[in-house]
Amino acid sequence: MASIVQVSLLFVIALVISALIIYLITRMFGEKEGILTALLAALIGTVIYSVAYYLLGSGLVAAIIGGIAWLLALQYLYKIGWLKSLVIAVVVWIVAIIVGIFLPTLAGPL
Repeated sequence: MASIVQVSLLFVIALVISALIIYLITRMFGEKEGILTALLAALIGTVIYSVAYYLLGSGLVAAIIGGIAWLLALQYLYKIGWLKSLVIAVVVWIVAIIVGIFLPTLAGPL
């Protein structure tokens, strides 16, 4: 069983990787905000999805509500509209899947 230190370390690593992906994608779409905004977007996204899944279970409704809430967070943080936040979110999701294929899984021994 993983210790709290291991779980915390894995969470921080995953958060940093997510923030880097968000930062690179938003820069690709012309946004000027820095890495701290991307880190905040990653953290807010994690909290939003965790709350949605806790309250609604791990179904499609939780994913949709969590996704809409994250789009709102992206709009607020980056001062962008619905369409741009949706495109950014989709590209972030695709890149995160690709990165997840090449990085070791978090379930392995630390």
